[in-house]
Amino acid sequence: MASVNPFTTPVYELPTGPNSFDTVGTFDQTLAPGVPNPSKISTSGTGKSSGNGSPNSSGGGGPAPRRYQNFEIKQKLLRPALTSHFQCWFNPPDAIRSSPAGQYYLDGGELISLLCSDASLPGSSILTTEMNDDYTGVTERLGYRRSYDNQIDFTFFVDHGRQNGSYNVISFFEEWIRYVAGDTSTAPDGNFFSRAKFADGPSGYRTEIYVQKFERDFQSNYFEYTFVRAYPINIASIPISYESSQLLRCQVSFTYNRYIITRKGNVSPQIPGQQPSKGVPNVGDTSSYWDPKGNNFPQIDFAKAANLNLGF
Repeated sequence: MASVNPFTTPVYELPTGPNSFDTVGTFDQTLAPGVPNPSKISTSGTGKSSGNGSPNSSGGGGPAPRRYQNFEIKQKLLRPALTSHFQCWFNPPDAIRSSPAGQYYLDGGELISLLCSDASLPGSSILTTEMNDDYTGVTERLGYRRSYDNQIDFTFFVDHGRQNGSYNVISFFEEWIRYVAGDTSTAPDGNFFSRAKFADGPSGYRTEIYVQKFERDFQSNYFEYTFVRAYPINIASIPISYESSQLLRCQVSFTYNRYIITRKGNVSPQIPGQQPSKGVPNVGDTSSYWDPKGNNFPQIDFAKAANLNLGF
């Protein structure tokens, strides 16, 4: 009996038949354990394996490369999500609404929402610990806890010529921070005193804020990020200059405990029975926005907002 040399050169069979290009060829060489056999992997989704380019369940490994038609490229890649379609709702707690900050929270928060020009979607990471003794020469990193970013920054255009005069955005967040610190006086005297408030409860200053990410066609699902127990901790310095005039912007940083992502339904029309989160208008509601204090105010008209008199 002739011996078989396992290191012989592979023998390829010429492709035959209508589906001959779905396979790479057959081998008489034994593959190493864990290495997928190319002859068992479909390259077009019409060969031996099920699905579009998925590997055979018995062969393992990833799908083999395949060609994509132009219509597939257009369908899969030419409708990316854009960064410029979002809205933010800050929903101050009742204690803030009844404080001096409340007089600057105009139109149920609609003005501040429209003036928010920059935000960021949050991130998180897995905290890991190293294991060095299980396998020779191998260091494993095993996860044990999720860690959230603890700060999010928002940038606002500063309004001019609205109710209460101007600078409602700056005044609102200044008063919110002053309430947190418990400042009792704004007079520049030696009797300055402050005592921090309780974070939660009837006099609490923490709340849930929301960032909603949608697309311009309003015909797809959208994400709503809920930031749990958030409040402002920093107002960045705002440079002003005699040089050429630019839009005045205000950057405010919030801290929060964690965030929750909710995938919500089609934004147009409103899904029957779907209720907006507390303090957040439903972007699919064409009648009115809901306010936790029982007030209704009109839905934001983005076409009208383009002509909003902000004093620019």
